[in-house]
Amino acid sequence: MDRNLKKLSPGKVWAKFEEIARIPRPSHHEDAIREYLLSEARAHGIEAFGDEAGNVIMRKPATPGMESRKGIILQAHMDMVPQKNGDKTFDFTRDAIEAYIDGDWVTADGTTLGADNGMGMAAILAVMESDDLVHGPLEALITATEETGMDGANGLKGGLLRGEILVNLDSETEGELYVGCAGGLDASMTFDYTEEPVPDGMTAFRVEVKGLRGGHSGIEIVLERANANLLLFRLLRQAGRMFGLRLSSVDGGGLRNAIPREAAAEVVVPATDAAAFVEAVKAFEAVVKAEYKGVDDGIVVSATETALPASLIDASTEGRLIRAVQGCPNGVIRMSPSMKGLVQTSTNLARVVSGEGKIFVQCLLRSSVTSEKNDLGESIASVFELAGAEVTLSGGYDGWNPDMDSPILAAMRTSYKELFGVEPAVTAIHAGLECGIIGTNYPGLDMISFGPTICYPHSPDEKVSIPSVERFWKYLLATLRHAPAK
Repeated sequence: MDRNLKKLSPGKVWAKFEEIARIPRPSHHEDAIREYLLSEARAHGIEAFGDEAGNVIMRKPATPGMESRKGIILQAHMDMVPQKNGDKTFDFTRDAIEAYIDGDWVTADGTTLGADNGMGMAAILAVMESDDLVHGPLEALITATEETGMDGANGLKGGLLRGEILVNLDSETEGELYVGCAGGLDASMTFDYTEEPVPDGMTAFRVEVKGLRGGHSGIEIVLERANANLLLFRLLRQAGRMFGLRLSSVDGGGLRNAIPREAAAEVVVPATDAAAFVEAVKAFEAVVKAEYKGVDDGIVVSATETALPASLIDASTEGRLIRAVQGCPNGVIRMSPSMKGLVQTSTNLARVVSGEGKIFVQCLLRSSVTSEKNDLGESIASVFELAGAEVTLSGGYDGWNPDMDSPILAAMRTSYKELFGVEPAVTAIHAGLECGIIGTNYPGLDMISFGPTICYPHSPDEKVSIPSVERFWKYLLATLRHAPAK
């Protein structure tokens, strides 16, 4: 594997990204990356400070002759999504990302790469540390804990930023300008259960669903990939009817914003049905592989005999849980009627896990229409309340409404056409960019989002296009040179 990213172009950006990749920075473990950002600023004489929400803010004066341009705030987030393959030994709180060059791409060995949003940070540092660029007044806003709640954006106080234009660098398709995004809502469900003894004459199995592609629960939800939690619970319901299967424990999915790639359960079936159960699992695998052919071809469903568990989840809770999970809305709920190909409303059944008398179920809901998002939350709550779960809807935030008369949009359209000879696509994104949240405390802020091409974010298949990073960098510099006048 070629790990020398510094040889890539633009060298300034890739050198900073290589440094960033070596710093552990999963959400809620951001002290090291925050100190790195502040120390880099100090080393280059850049004004920088941290705020109460854990964000880092930097400032750089305009270059001579550019003082009359509107101030631009370059914005990215410092955390990354920690996802790895099941067979990869890796501690995201301690280990450096093993990034390497694979043809025209940079990817990582068995883990997320962190190009989301490490590339944005790298570009910001390259700009702030350069002394040969042309730009108006500049600020950098690098937010904390974006991936698991947008904590930094939510905690950003009004009055700290001076700029009039916010350029978010967290988009993932080069050649597209984003002028709107979805809002979000967390749904959290809790079941209490009691432990029951394992009946005599039972055989235990570990049932696993794995090999799924997963991905970003906003951007890639439109691809209609399989959800490991839903496949697992579909199997559990069928096997409960056919063989009297009982559930001991479950552990499915991971983070709210990642489509579940793996799910597992410890179960028991009557010993007399053990062989038939294994065959039924094989048949189930064939069915779902056929259903997702061409979409999620790597699906593996297995049942491996194991030692009997100490106890089972009580039958009543087990039945209510299985029905509720299988009945939970998931995936694309509604496409946008006004923007072709854009998801308007969706939900991701991200996590199901049991232990110590409780079962937790977590979903992330997204919509560019607040009323639809809230109604979807009530629909999910209704399903689980009927099943006897305690339900909490929290962490809601609104989306970002497009402004097609935006001065920065007009300037960036012109710059892109001059650089590359074609018009950029102008669209919205079904993901939780921070623009909408930041705009609540900074009303009137002119906002736009763009970035290099990143495929499969939030999964171990994440990769960033090397040629797109070069175009992204050229475009960023042109954007700074052609900032609108005050």
